[in-house]
Amino acid sequence: MERGLPDGRAPPGAVTRLTPDTARKFILDNTALMAPPHVPEVFLHLADEAHALWLRTEEELAEIGLPPPFWAFAWAGGQGLARYVLDHPECVRGKRVLDFASGSGLVAIAAAKAGAAKVIAADIDPFCETAIALNLEANGVKASFRGTDCIGMDEGWDVVLAGDVFYDKAFADRLMPWFTTLVARGADILVGDPGRAYLPKAGLQSLAIYQVPVTRVLEDAEVKRTTVWRLMHVAQK
Repeated sequence: MERGLPDGRAPPGAVTRLTPDTARKFILDNTALMAPPHVPEVFLHLADEAHALWLRTEEELAEIGLPPPFWAFAWAGGQGLARYVLDHPECVRGKRVLDFASGSGLVAIAAAKAGAAKVIAADIDPFCETAIALNLEANGVKASFRGTDCIGMDEGWDVVLAGDVFYDKAFADRLMPWFTTLVARGADILVGDPGRAYLPKAGLQSLAIYQVPVTRVLEDAEVKRTTVWRLMHVAQK
């Protein structure tokens, strides 16, 4: 085990592991406050080419105790969904909203700006709590953070917003029975998706289509065609 110095500081060259409690300075040091291109009304602390975070590998991030920082990027599905919410505030106004797999909190912020009565930003990455708090502060809006796995839960949300969640088959297989149950009892499920592989092939209503500027390093494209879908009744397997 590597020992620290007598005053508690890490020895020279030692890796300082981050915790959610010490993440604020790391996030501020490795991001810039900027507006995603498709949602200029919202400001987020995002990584860009000017910051070392952009170039680090997952292995390097794991060494300092940081899961892959999905919160540091404005993904196409989230940008499209946030755009839709801001352009159609009636879909959330006065309602209880869950932003599932919130990441940076972009969609939660859009819902709050659009007049939602209550917004919960949920993500199992504990660093999202700090990132989302900083982003809420930058936009002058409020939302609660939920750091537990919400799949299978139902707290009476009127609307569930989910940006870019169908990128993994196992995850999609867990999501759909939950979403189906929520739809069956009357919740509105809105999904922003840029053509991910495991988006369901049935039970979807297209609400809007956007051409969303993205970062080629992340998406191997500069623009992603992103659709906002409403989940209708989906038969469970």
